[in-house]
Amino acid sequence: MMAKSNGLHSSSANRHPCPPTQARVVGDVEGTGLSTRRTCSTQDDTSSELQRGAPPDGGEQLAASAFQGRQALARIVRLVLVLREWASKSLHEEQQRPDPFLERFQGPELQTVAAGAGNDLEDEETEDENKKKKWQIFVVDPAGDWYYRWLAVIAVPVLYNWCLLVVRACFSDLQKTYVVLWLVLDYISDSVYVGDIVIRLRTGFLEQGLLVKDLKKLRDNYIHTLQFKLDVLSILPTDLAYFAVGLHCPELRFNRLLHFSRMFEFFDRTETRTSHPNIFRISNLVLYILVIIHWNACIYYAISKAIGFGEDTWVYPNVTDPEYGYLTREYVYCLYWSTLTLTTIGETPPPVRDEEYLFVIFDFLVGVLIFATIVGNVGSMISNMNATRAEFQAKIDAIKHYMQFRKVNKDMETKVIKWFDYLWTNKKAVDEREVLKNLPDKLRAEIAINVHLETLKKVRIFQDCEAGLLEELVLKLRPQVFSPGDYICRKGDIGKEMYIIKEGKLAVVADDGTTQYALLTAGGCFGEISILNIKGSKMGNRRTANIRSLGYSDLFCLSKEDLMEAVTEYPDAKKVLEERGREILIKEGLLDESAAEASTEGKSVEEKLDRLALNLDTLHTRFGRLLTEYNDAQMKLKQRITVLESKMRQQDLEDFFSDSSDSLLEDEEKALPGGTQ
Repeated sequence: MMAKSNGLHSSSANRHPCPPTQARVVGDVEGTGLSTRRTCSTQDDTSSELQRGAPPDGGEQLAASAFQGRQALARIVRLVLVLREWASKSLHEEQQRPDPFLERFQGPELQTVAAGAGNDLEDEETEDENKKKKWQIFVVDPAGDWYYRWLAVIAVPVLYNWCLLVVRACFSDLQKTYVVLWLVLDYISDSVYVGDIVIRLRTGFLEQGLLVKDLKKLRDNYIHTLQFKLDVLSILPTDLAYFAVGLHCPELRFNRLLHFSRMFEFFDRTETRTSHPNIFRISNLVLYILVIIHWNACIYYAISKAIGFGEDTWVYPNVTDPEYGYLTREYVYCLYWSTLTLTTIGETPPPVRDEEYLFVIFDFLVGVLIFATIVGNVGSMISNMNATRAEFQAKIDAIKHYMQFRKVNKDMETKVIKWFDYLWTNKKAVDEREVLKNLPDKLRAEIAINVHLETLKKVRIFQDCEAGLLEELVLKLRPQVFSPGDYICRKGDIGKEMYIIKEGKLAVVADDGTTQYALLTAGGCFGEISILNIKGSKMGNRRTANIRSLGYSDLFCLSKEDLMEAVTEYPDAKKVLEERGREILIKEGLLDESAAEASTEGKSVEEKLDRLALNLDTLHTRFGRLLTEYNDAQMKLKQRITVLESKMRQQDLEDFFSDSSDSLLEDEEKALPGGTQ
């Protein structure tokens, strides 16, 4: 880098120097530095020749200075373009580069995408051809994001028809005032309905776990359903009757209400996808309540219109009264009456006619049945929202009661309560194993790796371990939280677990508990020496240091049994752990090398014995297989001999009978009289 800069400055002694910014670009952007130097030197030669051939006139000097100014501006522009190209390229590479720690666990898909990202320009023609093929066999995946967005689009016209068709049919002033707007919105919703039928014809479904893309199968699968018939009925052009009855009869479009299933499907998928399902369920129930009240208000107004406004005390007052004669008051009054009737709250004018009584009775039944169900669901949702807090509070109350019953001192009681407060405040009161118990092990491992990625990346023993081992280990990790001043382990204790620090700071302290030897932070691990049973260790399976929590510390605990079970199938990882443990023991002078060598020799003898036992097992298996084959061959031979013996007996019997028949014939011929001679 310095050589390039020195060469640039030495050449500038004979020519006009490049701007200092240009020299910096040459140092920073090596890929573009050569072309920049060539451009700079060419422009300098040209400017020097112009200066030699120009007379020393004042006007010419001004022209030369102006030319040099434009030249400097051009250099600055080129510099900005080079920097922008370099920054955009670096940013693109940074976005395309996946996390190296996750690359081993995501499978080949992510690596394939990253590897193919650099060949975009070369594959443009192939992509265009693929796009054409995709349009020819366009199939929608019902589990994809595109399908969900389309459900959101189709839910809007469905909700529009369900809310506004009835109010336009009952309140004629609303229909007549905005007739052009209604026509535009109606036919936009009709076009969306038609598009939805096309999308349904190309919506795939799973067959044996694979997405079906055969258009004939997709068409047959949709056409033979009840929903197809309802969708066709919902787009029938019933509004052609406008030519006969006029434009102010929106009730002709009530068949558009049959497309309601798409709105419910959108609600179901949103409830599954949202991160706040309880809030969405409550909002959804409120929407249902408002729609029911809205429809009931419109029906009440229609009945009042049929009976006559102001005919009795139950119907809507006379519209000739200025207080009740405008559209807003009409709708708000009916909505108020509908809310009071369905919720059975407050008093409403009593009915007078028989049909009014029947309608009120129907409203009361709807209010009792539907709204009781809805309110009950809302109550259960609210209780479910607080279920976690209630369960956590129950645990605290039980422990408080126990400590009071056992007369635990106040300091310990305060410490326990603060520990619980820390768990709840930092959202660590949830039992992750209980939450994820319904997922398969593979998904649970992937979730654990993603959730604890930042911690696992810092752990040295996980940097080069196999993906299978990491998946097994993260499923066996148990979170533990320690309070300030707690000892995680003491020197001399028997080691049964190893720990990985997720959050917090721990100190390696002396026996007095105050002198600090080292500080452990997030990503560190300790305790593996005492559970690995390293041969030659003077401490055996006991702890070699005192480790104390400085504040609240969030650790992962891995028991000895779980670790040994995991590394049994991964001997390389076990060797790495043992080597690291030996290094630490040698550094602290706690490793007896002679005992370690003796253990190594003993280990070699044990390996020979194991190999011998394995060979004996193999020979035993082979001998058993040969014995089985011998028994089968002997059985088949016996069967063949039996068949041959039976055939021989049958042949002997046939020969015996044939010989006896021949002798009888000869005797008969001899017994005949001699006249035959």
